[in-house]
Amino acid sequence: MTRIRISSVAVAAAVAVTAVLALASCQSNAGPTSSPVSSPTGTSTSTGTSTPRPTGTSTAEPVEGQCATSDLSGSLAEGSGGAAGSVGVTIVLTNNGSEACDLQGWPGVSFVGDGNGTQLGAPADFDRSKPHPTVTLQPGGTAQAPLQIVQAMNYDEAQCQPKQADGFRVYPPGSTESLFVKSADYTACQSESVKLLTVGGLVPGE
Repeated sequence: MTRIRISSVAVAAAVAVTAVLALASCQSNAGPTSSPVSSPTGTSTSTGTSTPRPTGTSTAEPVEGQCATSDLSGSLAEGSGGAAGSVGVTIVLTNNGSEACDLQGWPGVSFVGDGNGTQLGAPADFDRSKPHPTVTLQPGGTAQAPLQIVQAMNYDEAQCQPKQADGFRVYPPGSTESLFVKSADYTACQSESVKLLTVGGLVPGE
């Protein structure tokens, strides 16, 4: 009887050890608890890119066959007149290249002075009230845009900070290179809070 009792105890102990080992094995094979993974701050999954638009130039996208600024020259012509306290002139861009080219949109325009091309005041606003089709310039051909100039004397001197301009800096649409159009006939406001210039879209020259 004594031997039988000892054997039963041994068997029970062996069964208990086996159960403990099996439980430990199951726990060691279990996968780690999953947790959300966040992407690094500031990263994006988008692969798209956007083309930066030059400050102060046309809002129109560059067109195929666009005129190179190096092939263009700028000048002023008479405009359609102006309202009280302003004057209207015409900016003319001429194709001096040997091949036809295109322009489309609004030129960027600002007063410059100090004898070194320093910008005076705010650039021209765009007049979007009329169509601005693509203009094809043959060699020697022109495109033109109306420019409305408010007289600086309409504003308080302290607000305007008037200064004689040397002329205009003109950016052809879609270009980061500019032209200088000489004209000492106008007074600019150095304060950017005063808007003196409004330019329309380019149309075929007359």
